[in-house]
Amino acid sequence: MAISLCTTLQLQFLTLNSSKSTLTSILTNPTTRYQFSTITMNLCTTKSEPVTTSSAASSSSMQYVPEQDSNEMERVSNQTFQRYTSNNTKRSGKGTSIVWFRNDLRVLDNEVLYKAWISSQTLLPVYCIDPRLFSTTHYFGFPKTGALRAQFLLECLADLKKNLMKRGLNLLIQHGKPEDIIPSLAKAYGAHTVYAQKETCSEEINVENSVSRCLQQVVLPSEESAAASTTSNSHPKLQFVWGTTMYHRDDLPFDVTCLPDVYTQFRKTIEAKCVVRSCIKLPTSLGPAPPIEDWGRLPSMEQLGLCSQNVSKGMKFVGGETAGLNRIYEYFWKKDLLKVYKETRNGMLGPDYSTKFSPWLASGSLSPRLIHEEVKRYENERQANSSTYWVLFELIWRDYFRFLSVKYGNSIFHIGGPRNIQHNWSQDKKLFESWRDGCTGYPLIDANMKELSTTGFMSNRGRQIVCSFLVRDMGIDWRMGAEWFETCLLDYDPCSNYGNWTYGSGVGNDPREDRYFSIPKQAQTYDPEGEYVAYWLPQLRAISKDKRNFPGNLYIRQIVPLKFGTTSRHNKEDKSHGARRGNDRRSNRRQV
Repeated sequence: MAISLCTTLQLQFLTLNSSKSTLTSILTNPTTRYQFSTITMNLCTTKSEPVTTSSAASSSSMQYVPEQDSNEMERVSNQTFQRYTSNNTKRSGKGTSIVWFRNDLRVLDNEVLYKAWISSQTLLPVYCIDPRLFSTTHYFGFPKTGALRAQFLLECLADLKKNLMKRGLNLLIQHGKPEDIIPSLAKAYGAHTVYAQKETCSEEINVENSVSRCLQQVVLPSEESAAASTTSNSHPKLQFVWGTTMYHRDDLPFDVTCLPDVYTQFRKTIEAKCVVRSCIKLPTSLGPAPPIEDWGRLPSMEQLGLCSQNVSKGMKFVGGETAGLNRIYEYFWKKDLLKVYKETRNGMLGPDYSTKFSPWLASGSLSPRLIHEEVKRYENERQANSSTYWVLFELIWRDYFRFLSVKYGNSIFHIGGPRNIQHNWSQDKKLFESWRDGCTGYPLIDANMKELSTTGFMSNRGRQIVCSFLVRDMGIDWRMGAEWFETCLLDYDPCSNYGNWTYGSGVGNDPREDRYFSIPKQAQTYDPEGEYVAYWLPQLRAISKDKRNFPGNLYIRQIVPLKFGTTSRHNKEDKSHGARRGNDRRSNRRQV
């Protein structure tokens, strides 16, 4: 039985015009901000009737991902740490270095942590609770980090702190902007170098540049300066390490600015010419840390300006490296699901149709190289097939979007996308709200959107379907969808999120720029008995299975007609559309 939960989130929705000068001042000049109109979004999960479906996933109100208990999680984590650490590494550095944790909230295969440890005698790990992460999105003023991802982040930080303490360190939690905190710590502890993971998008790069400028104002005493590996000046260095992708940027057979614009060409080239680097093996002990009395505390949700939101149904993802390592163990080794991944990956209901690694990858709690090594170990110890390859195939997609963000810069956030496509998008508030709240009248769309707001997750298939509906059938500005995903998704990262949205809306690098997802076809293929929609829309449970996705007057009114076809039981298109499409084979090929 589901727990009754009602969390009301006040959102500020921006009424937009197209002035570029206004857009550039949105975050800096309050007098030129767009007018706000308040939207109240009710994220309620009402008490539901018992589920009668035979699906195990549907009969459970909420499932933890991973599902192991705490003792089992610790056992698996300890075994994995033993496999990926080594006592053979020798430390040769002097003085103090700082590890500035960002989106790399892990110990294993963390080259930032490794290089900082090698180069110093004492190591200071720090994480900055940057208030800008909890402000609003750029164009439409949605919360930049929603409650579910904020809670996941806090769990990741708590787990990182625990794992560092097991190895002789700790995590200094500081509240404020990194450009204020990092230089101050470098000065206080005489740190000769600050190590951090390199990011690729403008907001993160702006912070990097600010930290670098402020470090130039810090003058080290001569002995700390001499401990650094360079004698160019007496200021702390800021050294960035590439660590976000499976294939290293330096190993690409082309300059990233010459990245192929078609994924298939990129994939085939790097598979033929590149090798995935082995995981970095850190020592089992990473201490000592500088003598610090107060290591700081994680903020509460209220201190972040957010209301706690419990997951009452669907999947509850557990944050942190320990949980991520356990998900690998659970999916690969305990349940032996890797061998069927390619066949099940397009599912939508339950935790086991796909790996679900993305939230831990986005926070950096898991390294893609570690996943690669575990896939190869599985292939050696159990079997290699198209499914084991396909997990790596999907990781290459993730790499591709990261490298595209370097090549195309801020254009991935612009309305015309990397190709600067001109299109007359609508920003109709009512239509967007119906999509956002899962009230479009199309069960497959509404169920996916309710899963997103309830759990912070949505299947890859679902993301493609709701994107297509928003931009193709509703004609809504794709950036509104992208920013709402930015608010909600546990696995949000700017490269994958905006890369996928530009791709799906026809302004990115999809060679089939007018790709259209037919809701009747998608429902018939991926939810033929309506189990998924009935789980998230309990009012459909009383309807026969073959009508749940096409309930007609038994469900709420459809807010817009479909661009192609109808949602009738037999998936018949109306005559006018059928005649037009009969002469347009190109459109037929674009339907998925």
